[in-house]
Amino acid sequence: MHLDTQFSIFMVNKPGVLARILKELANAKINIVAMTMMDSMEHGVMRLVGSAASRIREVLNKLNLQFSETEVLCVNLPNKAGAFADVTEKLAKSHVNIAYAYCTAGARGGRTTGVLKVADVKKAMKVLQGHADIPKAKTDNNVRRPPAGRK
Repeated sequence: MHLDTQFSIFMVNKPGVLARILKELANAKINIVAMTMMDSMEHGVMRLVGSAASRIREVLNKLNLQFSETEVLCVNLPNKAGAFADVTEKLAKSHVNIAYAYCTAGARGGRTTGVLKVADVKKAMKVLQGHADIPKAKTDNNVRRPPAGRK
């Protein structure tokens, strides 16, 4: 479990736009950890968490794309039925609101990554420390923070 930077990228809803963005991220050697897409008639919004926030930012600026950054909680889970449901239920019982969530199809070691935008990150991390499938952090040094949040 760690904090990461999620990018919400606003795109024109036209053929080839997504392919161009993904190609530029690949050329910059950025691994996409998790991604989701939403669309409307005029534009699409891609939310993604990647391997290097600073390089993602550079690529998006180079492409002159409008984007925003948000701190999200990434939870490493077993890739089995009910794993993400267990996490969301535990947060619900502790009254932690989840604005939105999505997950990957798989991650290292046959696991999956759940991405959650929660109202209270510190409380969510404290609640999930005791979750059976989530390894307990030994120190706060195990929590990844965006560069602006580091001291």
